[in-house]
Amino acid sequence: MRKRIFFCLAVVIFLSSRNAQADPIILIHGYLGSAQSWQTSGVVPLLQSQGWPLGGILIPEPPWILPYPKPTRTNLPANTIYLAQLPSLAPIALQTTILETQLAHLGRAYPNQKLILVGHSAGGVVARMALVRARIPPIKALITIATPHLGTPRAEQALDEISDPWPMEIIKEFFVGGPYPLLRNSSSLLVDLTRPVPGSMLFALNNTPHPKIGYFSLVRSQPFVLGDSLVPGFSQNMNNIPALSGKSVIIPTVGEHPLNPGDGFILATLLHQLTAKR
Repeated sequence: MRKRIFFCLAVVIFLSSRNAQADPIILIHGYLGSAQSWQTSGVVPLLQSQGWPLGGILIPEPPWILPYPKPTRTNLPANTIYLAQLPSLAPIALQTTILETQLAHLGRAYPNQKLILVGHSAGGVVARMALVRARIPPIKALITIATPHLGTPRAEQALDEISDPWPMEIIKEFFVGGPYPLLRNSSSLLVDLTRPVPGSMLFALNNTPHPKIGYFSLVRSQPFVLGDSLVPGFSQNMNNIPALSGKSVIIPTVGEHPLNPGDGFILATLLHQLTAKR
């Protein structure tokens, strides 16, 4: 217990030692992703090369914030990256509740500062739900990358695959293996990511007033079509959300659904603009 208390105090001291003026940037991974997705994709290394240090990982349990890497100096540049680690198979509401707690702790480390949220894929939906529930510190902007704001037919196809009645369900789980158990374990999330209809989570979220902040939609662009193999382009565009019509800047990005170094270049440009506005 004493070690845990000491560690928590060390985290608070480390975070509170940063510059008074700061725009913490929180990167939120998507379905089947993790905090490390931003590193292995090349996004974080590129942002680090442009002057944003990696300050820590936001984890789903106390002490909620882990400094990363071990600090070697107290005065890091003002704009610091934090990676949110969420249970990526869990429904959107549960992921949002965990993110809200993480952001509350981060907000206490940066009093009177606004946060910038960046969400990839389902992480963008989690970030939006946190915005409309309004239980988090002040936010300056939301940037989403390849996010299914209007759902994706792929979620519906996956739900069809796991909807067989017994005993076919048992047979498929035993003989097919592969992604079948994974899809079953994430069925509640897949329901959340189906196309919005009255009574669905996305329908309610998309018709709820959103705060007046900056919105930026990074939309995948393939040859002859907008979107990628998982999420149609119109679904990635926040202007197609009833509550946000005409309020988002649209930025086409090249690539398939996963994160790639090109996202890092675009984020670096956007973040330079956003953090220059105090």
